[in-house]
Amino acid sequence: MIIGLTGENCAGKGTVAEYLVKKSFVYFSLSDVIREQLAAEGKDATRESMIAKGNEMRKVFGAGVLAATTANKIKPGRHYVIDSIRSPAEVAELRKLDGFALIRITASPLLRFKRMHRRGRDGDPRTLDAFKLIDERELASADANGQKLLDTFKLADKTLTNEADFQALYDSVDRALGELSAQFKPSRPSWDEYFMSIAQVVSSRSNCMKRHVAAIIVKDKRIVSTGYNGTPRGVKNCDEGGCPRCNGFTDGGKNLDECTCSHGEENAIVQAAYHGTPLKSGIMYTTYSPCLTCSKMIINAGLTEVVYNAEYPLSETALALLKEAGVTVRKYSPPTPV
Repeated sequence: MIIGLTGENCAGKGTVAEYLVKKSFVYFSLSDVIREQLAAEGKDATRESMIAKGNEMRKVFGAGVLAATTANKIKPGRHYVIDSIRSPAEVAELRKLDGFALIRITASPLLRFKRMHRRGRDGDPRTLDAFKLIDERELASADANGQKLLDTFKLADKTLTNEADFQALYDSVDRALGELSAQFKPSRPSWDEYFMSIAQVVSSRSNCMKRHVAAIIVKDKRIVSTGYNGTPRGVKNCDEGGCPRCNGFTDGGKNLDECTCSHGEENAIVQAAYHGTPLKSGIMYTTYSPCLTCSKMIINAGLTEVVYNAEYPLSETALALLKEAGVTVRKYSPPTPV
């Protein structure tokens, strides 16, 4: 298998490449071809000089020169990961290799700028506006021999969004490899799949007449609390007539103040408090995105991430509040059958 990587600055291409190297992939970067040429000329490899030299080489030797040079280094019998693919012509050259697939890594501009700021390299832009200007230039260069990232992204076989922790990114890479080749099909579920499947089983304990919802809270890959929706402890179950609103099949979103059922996320947090279990820095897996009340509880309980399976009808304000409070929110993406 030959995996090509493309994506915006600081989206996480290098992190994915390092992960694949640990899986015995041999690493190449098209940018190294430019660095070697600059070194031969006795020039420093700055961002500006790299872009200028890359454009010059494409103009003189053809738009796919960097990829063609790298392709000549590929030997049979090994897996390879090729980073820094920035133009359709480079993709076309690499498509000539058996087993090639292009993966795009992406993330929001603000998150990518924060990552760039943390690494603190000389020459990196110091403001978000300056960062966005570089983005715009690289996404769609007016130079026929320049970088054409937007057009390159359209050729990707897989797109991975990198806006959570490393493990989530690694899991998405494993899923992508499994979908691209049966040889890399995961032999066991990812952590997301594992915990979400448990949350779905927990939801089967729900006694609500309208919707079965459950949430589990995880710390250090260990479940510390579970909860499903239904009437409070000691109160007649909803499906036994305990909640007049639910049993009256009231329209969704109406008369919520009359509902006596507690939500799955609420019960998971309350159960932890009942047993004296700290939740700070935990991750919640929930079968539906949380409502506004549950979102406020999630924030104040110190949870750092929410992974949800399906969207609750009244969740737009709740999800916005979670993100404003710095809680990472992800929609679960189940593995695609191969």
